Amino acid sequence: MVGAGLSGAVIGRQLAEAGHDVSVIDARPHIAGNCHTERDEATGVMVHVYGPHIFHTDDTGVWDYVNRFAHFMPFRNRVKTTSQGKVFSLPINLHTINQFYGRTMRPCEARSFLEGEADTSISDPQSFEEQALRFVGRDLYEAFFEGYTVKQWGISPKELPASILKRLPVRFNYDDNYFFHRYQGMPKDGYTAMVEQILDHPKITVTLGERFERREAAGHDHVFYSGPLDEYFGCELGRLGYRTLDFERFEYEGDYQGCAVMNYGERDVPYTRITEHKHFSPWEEHETSVCYREFSRACEPGDIPYYPIRQIREKALLADYVDRARSERGVTFVGRLGTYRYLDMDVTIREALDTAAVFAQQGPATPAFVTAPL
Repeated sequence: MVGAGLSGAVIGRQLAEAGHDVSVIDARPHIAGNCHTERDEATGVMVHVYGPHIFHTDDTGVWDYVNRFAHFMPFRNRVKTTSQGKVFSLPINLHTINQFYGRTMRPCEARSFLEGEADTSISDPQSFEEQALRFVGRDLYEAFFEGYTVKQWGISPKELPASILKRLPVRFNYDDNYFFHRYQGMPKDGYTAMVEQILDHPKITVTLGERFERREAAGHDHVFYSGPLDEYFGCELGRLGYRTLDFERFEYEGDYQGCAVMNYGERDVPYTRITEHKHFSPWEEHETSVCYREFSRACEPGDIPYYPIRQIREKALLADYVDRARSERGVTFVGRLGTYRYLDMDVTIREALDTAAVFAQQGPATPAFVTAPL
């Protein structure tokens, strides 16, 4: 298993329970990948080191799986956004609409009102901007989405697909729960403790702080690779594009913002959001807060890749790497980096479980991709 994140840990555990000897290797000095959490020594706050991760799913099998290895506490992500000197709720809901326009509309009135604000000349939205203008109109688009999107992706919303915004619905009620999923929660002792339990099996060995070299594959029946797809091939065809994140950490005596996530949609604020980590563990009490200001930028060599861009150029390059990968034998590419797709944690775990099941049937003949990247 190349990578001790969710993909490597889950596949490794499944195969270890089936009787295989499993070696897990990771270049970082810790397990759990980007969902790594650690207890801050000075404040006692459980910190999401690489940015916040909130577990949410409708997959009962995945929910049951993670609850084997961690005690999940109830958690609802209620995101706020600061715009025009005021604080609003996201996703856009009835409270957001009434507050923004200074009205007291009922659901049916708000629905009709927004239809009047929307650009109904757009019948088939193709870009992020067209999707927003069609469904919420220019005022809400400019207040909450335009600036944030430019900062997050580094390009105009005109150049992004409409599908990105489809993940952010408009609600004509006062529900401010960010996610729709039936199961939502946070592991009481953090994600790293959960991954540690997944990896805790006598047939699993873990090596940290060591990079995988392709020549090492010869000593194993099969390799499951969750690192960057292009890096497996030495970036011979070019680098796939990612956005990375920089975090500006600061402490605050007391409660800094009263919520876990505060977005900043205006372009003149350089960061996209501030996360206050003690609010990700509301069952705990801490006098001091640990906060992150989050800045998005283009990923350079040596940076941690977060968000695959998947624009036209990247998709063409991805197709070339997929062809190269399918010519390999004895290696399967998994996870967010291995398949160059944005994946929530529950989808990552589901695909890892499915991959292990395929290997149980096909062994080393398991294909390069159990889930197609394109």
